[in-house]
Amino acid sequence: MLLVFLSIQLFVRVLSEATLAPPYHIRVKSGVITWSPAAEDTDVHYTVQYRRFGSTEWENVSHCFNTSFISCNVTFTKEDSESGCVGLRVQAERRGLTSRPVEACSRLGDTCSPEVNLTSRPGSLTAYLRINSSMVHEYGGHIQNRVYYGKEGETLEKNYKDGASSVSIYGLEEGSLYCVKVQYLLDGEVLGTDSCIQCERIPQSAKGSHLTLTLVLVGVLAGALVILTIVYVLIFHLKTIKLYLQPPYTIPEHFLYRPTIIHLLSSPTEDMEDVRVD
Repeated sequence: MLLVFLSIQLFVRVLSEATLAPPYHIRVKSGVITWSPAAEDTDVHYTVQYRRFGSTEWENVSHCFNTSFISCNVTFTKEDSESGCVGLRVQAERRGLTSRPVEACSRLGDTCSPEVNLTSRPGSLTAYLRINSSMVHEYGGHIQNRVYYGKEGETLEKNYKDGASSVSIYGLEEGSLYCVKVQYLLDGEVLGTDSCIQCERIPQSAKGSHLTLTLVLVGVLAGALVILTIVYVLIFHLKTIKLYLQPPYTIPEHFLYRPTIIHLLSSPTEDMEDVRVD
């Protein structure tokens, strides 16, 4: 047993050393990107990368390459991009291992990320979006927003809807939690940094609430009726139940035939005469 336990411990240790957890809570604000380390290991280093608008290639930020710090000033990337906005991500590195890269997001909106507020109604969700004034001045009506959405735990990139100042999504499941992230859209291509994911629960309509309450009450009453029926039967029909539960009677076969020997019974008087007293 001890050998099995030690083998499991060794396997878990080897597996953890073969993979490296990525950083999390990667945020961008006022040209500074920050993140939280996934482990307290001081031997972990980080690399910040950026991607220009319209490009699929990620490039290292030179002064934030293989660094032990958990923040980096990335204001220079605005000058290096035609639109002034870039995508940003961070990955961890340790002794030859590299974690998966995680893209940054903006919580409160920024020059390259929209400000997002959510409002939910029965069956629908509306994202109210505020585009930074500098982007409006630069691109006018060409700048829009792409709203990614999905149920909690789903990949948001599967479903999206484009719009300007507000985007409404209909046909959502009432009572479920839906999450949203938003990114600028310029001439059909996404631009800048995502807004951080926000989630909102879709409320139930009054009709749906009444139906749920009715079903609950019906279930409670049905359960109470079943319990009362069982109690009544046990109290007033217990003897009948026991009678039906008794095994069937069987008459032995020899009781079905007439006896062949006739026993003569003597009277009490005759028995007394046979008794003699000496």
